[in-house]
Parts: sequence; structure tokens; C-alpha cells
Amino acid sequence: MTWANSIGGLSHHTGGHVNEPFIGENGVSGVLLHHKTANNNPPVTFAIAACENQNVNVTVLPVFGLSGESSVTAREMWGTMVQDGSFDRDNFNAGVSMPSSLGDTVCAAVSASTWVEPHGRCTVVFALAWSAPKVKFKKGSTYYRRYTKFYGTSPRSAVNLVQDALMKYKHWEEEIDKWQTPILRDERLPEWYKITLFNELYFLVAGGTIWIDSEYLVVDADNKSNSSPIEDGDSPLNDSTCNSTVPQIGFDPHEIDDKENVGKFLYLEGIEYFMWCTYDVHFYASFALLDLFPKIELSIQRDFARAVLREDKSRVRFLADGAWGIRKVIGAVAHDLGAHNPWHELNAYNIHDTSRWKDLNPKFVLQIYRDFAATGDMSFGKDVWPAVCTAMEYMEQFDRDGDGMIENDGFPDQTYDAWTVQGVSAYCGCLWLAALQATAALARSLGHDDYAERCMIRFAKAKSVFEARLWNGSYFNYDSGTSYKSRSIQADQLAGQWYTASSGLPPLFEEDRIKCTLQKIFDYNVMRVKGGRMGAVNGMHPNGKVDETCMQSREIWTGVTYSLAATMLLHGMEHQAFTTAEGIYIAGWSEEGYGYWFQTPEAWTVDGHYRSLIYMRPLAIWGMQQALSPPMSILKAPKVNAMDRAHISPGTFQFLQDSVRKMTPKNGCFGNTVFNWDC
Repeated sequence: MTWANSIGGLSHHTGGHVNEPFIGENGVSGVLLHHKTANNNPPVTFAIAACENQNVNVTVLPVFGLSGESSVTAREMWGTMVQDGSFDRDNFNAGVSMPSSLGDTVCAAVSASTWVEPHGRCTVVFALAWSAPKVKFKKGSTYYRRYTKFYGTSPRSAVNLVQDALMKYKHWEEEIDKWQTPILRDERLPEWYKITLFNELYFLVAGGTIWIDSEYLVVDADNKSNSSPIEDGDSPLNDSTCNSTVPQIGFDPHEIDDKENVGKFLYLEGIEYFMWCTYDVHFYASFALLDLFPKIELSIQRDFARAVLREDKSRVRFLADGAWGIRKVIGAVAHDLGAHNPWHELNAYNIHDTSRWKDLNPKFVLQIYRDFAATGDMSFGKDVWPAVCTAMEYMEQFDRDGDGMIENDGFPDQTYDAWTVQGVSAYCGCLWLAALQATAALARSLGHDDYAERCMIRFAKAKSVFEARLWNGSYFNYDSGTSYKSRSIQADQLAGQWYTASSGLPPLFEEDRIKCTLQKIFDYNVMRVKGGRMGAVNGMHPNGKVDETCMQSREIWTGVTYSLAATMLLHGMEHQAFTTAEGIYIAGWSEEGYGYWFQTPEAWTVDGHYRSLIYMRPLAIWGMQQALSPPMSILKAPKVNAMDRAHISPGTFQFLQDSVRKMTPKNGCFGNTVFNWDC
């Protein structure tokens, strides 16, 4: 096995790289390749190794080069292997090599030799591991990666990493088999679904994932400022900076039980959309984390809960209209955790002012309740409750006419950020209804019955408005406008119902209306596009023509198609669900498709043109799996009677007026707002 001391890019030929042979425990031996990165970025150390035993002899060549000027060339290395089948045993005593010269490529090799009897077999295992204990972001913030909690912060921990790989790989493979086998052997599931379910998880590795151990920054000699915790970032909320009485998120990573503290986790929206944990998209993708890594999912939600109560007054120009605003408004759920200085500098997205978006706050509440219901983690629910209250009360300003239902503002103020929406909308309105019910359910679980009742009175009021404005007899109109496009059939119109059903809550609408809507979407958005072999187009006119209003209305979104299929499963429409989702497999993964294997894009058009390869949202296929196998805590939870959701007179309805006034970014933290919290 050979390996170059390189990560590609600028540092490949800059010199200063050294190699070092090592002999570890349990017969593991090999070479460490210490790489000096460019631009003062943290170093990385590779380890290549094999395991010596009675039948296998391991030797190494710590250094060889690709040029004719190297002390040992690649040609000479291969000549030795051809002649002897191994390297000199004394090479283990060579120590650390001289630093490589400018322009050189320095490499190393590990040989494992054995005798094999005629018709015999012998397995020789090599392993590669690397240690890059620090992660440094563009603006200088540096953290230790999560694995350093268990392996230490030295680059030489690569020895222990590669040793564990060689000693434990069989056990890891067995554990993977135990995890996957029940699904792979489930004869009720289509073969393509089983394959795609696991293959879409590639994004958790390929999606720019960063997992750090602690919120505290690494103190570097040349960057003394890297010593404060994340909360000491832009504009922390405390009495010295706010005159308002603001409830604080009641958790500190150092106060959380060590078994519950899993560090902090980031993954990109996509390799073309460089924002960490984009929240309107995580809404779809988070089912994968909740199912497989629930504590990481809760950690992400805690980060966004903190962010709800934070403000960053730095000025930002928004690209869509050229207007100036502030980076982060208190009460508004962050669009993302940032880009070049995550957790400190939120909202890298700057096309629109997302403090005016209508989907982020409801999505926050829905994810909080779903995670609370799925994990049964009462401490999590209590910790994030102040942020839930704040997020819901922030939304009051978007109910322009006081009828209980929020309105969109005539620009793309939601995850479909090129698709204009006006007035009451199917997508955001449904999310709002679901969020009201979820907030009430969480409030009751935490003992805040009065708050729950106010939420449900508002729910009843808003629901009647929603159905009166949008229901047309077979589906909910795109929005309450008067133009032809307002009657578009949106594939994602029941996103709020998806979360409602996934969380074990009563349906938002009569079951007949839900199924009628889903069938309409299936008949038009799915089956009228290439016979259902591409997924669900976002918008379809009732005359059967694709909605060409904008780029996004005519696109097929892979993740939305999966979420639509999950909603169908939750309402007993298995044939429609698997047919819908299979379109993504056919177009993206099958041999007759477009070849998007392990790079599923955000979207494609009916003629196969893609947008944004390697994207987060397709992880929503795990929403289908959750629909097929709900968490036990949701299955065992006491059922809420839909008829009991609101039982006090409408005259007592005061959802926000006595607690929080509308929030604006103009003055202080909450301006002159006074909070009287009873939640």
C-alpha cells in the first residue's frame, strides 16, 4: 500500500512534510505522514498500516519520491517489491525523515507479505486513517474535532485510529449488518427503496460534515482571541445589552450530562450552497439524524434555540431588492448557522431578509416537538421552551388582519425562495397550523395548560380561515391571490400535516380532505410528469400543465418528493407513496436515469437538467422510514382527542397581546418591548 503525503491543493508542493515509521500494539505497524498545510491551516497526519501475525510479515519504506532526484524513487520502490516482496526491516529504525523540499512529492509504502499454500487462502488487511484534530474556519475560529475527546489532540493519534480500524473493522461490519439487515430483509419494501434509503446517507459524510467536541475555541499563539465560548460571539443576550426581561435558554454544554453532551455538529446545505445547517432544508433532512443520531439532532436544535434569542446588528445588504437590514433579529429563527464563522456569525444567506420569512419559525417549533415526542427527552423540552414561545410570538406580526392566520408578503418569503407567494398560502399556512398545535402539545406536556389553550383557540380560528380561503374541493390553492397561478397544485402543500402525523398529533384537516389532496398531487404533479418516473414537480396547473411561474415552480425537488411520499405513507397510501418516491430512484439512481449516484441534486427539471449537486434535502427519504417504523415513544404516547383541542370560549382568546409585542429590529434588543412570561 502506498500513500502520498498530500491533501492536494496549494500545499502539495510547498515542502516541509515529513514521514515517520511506527510500530504500534497488537502487531500493527506502518508509516505516519505528517503534512504541513498551506495558509497556516491546521496540519494533518495520515497513517497507513497493516497488522503483523504468524502468517503476515509487515515492512515499510518510510520515504520515496516521484521525481528522479529523490533518494528513493518510485521506480526503485517497485523494483524492490518485485525482487524481494518486502522492504528492509531496519527501516522501522529510520526515525523522522528530513522535511521535503519545495516541489517534491514525498510518499510512503507498507508491505505485507505472506506464504500461501496451493489452493490456500490468506487475507491481508491494510488500513488508512488520518488525524486532523483542529478545524479552522475562514475567519480564524478554531475548534477541536469530536474524536479528540476519545483519542486526544495530538496528530500522532493517527496511530491509535489506524490501530482501532485494523482491530475492530470486523466488529464494525457486524454492527452495520445488524442495523441494515431488518430493512434489507423486509419483503414488504421495494428493492429500490432499500438501496436508496441507505445510499442517500452518503450526504452525512460527503456534505462537508464537521463535528466538534466543545463550543470553546482553541487558543492559538497567534490568535489569542480564540478563547471564548460560542455564546460570547456577536451580541450575547444579557442584562447589560438588553433592557427587556428575556428568558434565557436554560442549558450549558458543561452542565449537560456527559453521556448527553455530544459536542456540536455542522453539515452544509450543499456543496454549491455553502451554509451550515440551513434550517429550512434541515426540516426535511433531519429525519435521518433523528433516526440514526438522535443526540446530534437535539444538539442542532439546541443551537437554533439559542440563536432565537440572539441578535446581530451588523448591517447586511440583501441581494434580491438591494435593501439593507441587520444580520439576525431576535425572535426570528436563523436561516443557517453561518459560513465562515459558524455559531458566531449567523445567517450567511443574504438573498432575502429571512427575518421576514414565514416558514422558519413554524419549522423550528415543529422540529422541536417532533424531536421531543420521538425521544421523550423532557429536559430537552424544558430547555428549549423559552425559544419556542419567542419563536411563536414573533409570528404575530405576520397576521396582518387579526384573523389568526399568517399572511405571506408578496415575495418568496419561504424555502421556495424564487417562487412569489401572496396572502394566505398552502405551504406556510399549513406549517403555521401545525406549529400552533405542536406548541399546544408541548405546552401541555410541560404543564403550561393556559398557554396551550390559547394556542388551540388560535388554531381553531386560523384553520377556519385557511380552509375558507384555500380549499377548492379537491386540494388547497397555492395562495389566496386572484391570479391563475394562485390555483397551482403545490406538491409540498401538506408539509405541516407531514410533521403533524410524524409527531403523533391529530390531523390538521378531515382525513378525506388530506387523502383527496394527496391523490390530486399524485395524479397531477407525479403521474403527469413522464408517467411518474421523475418524482413530483413542485407546481402543476389544474389543466395538467407544469407551472412555469418561476424556476422553482417547474422543478422537481428530490427531498420534497420523498417528504410527499412519507405523507402518503402516513395516510395509508402506500402505492402512491412508493410510486412517487421511485421516480427519484429511476431518474437519479437507476441505470436508465441521469447518473446522479451519490450526488443527489436539490432539483431537476422535466428534461433532466439538475441544480445543486450533493444536497441536504434528499435525506428526507428517512421521513419515509419513520412513517413505516415510527419511534416507540410516539406509538406509546397518549392520543390527543381532536375534539378536545380547544374548549374555552373565543372571547378568552389573547394569544400574544398580553405577553409579547411585535418584534422589530429597530431599537435595542426588543426595542421597548416588555415581556411578561407565563410559559
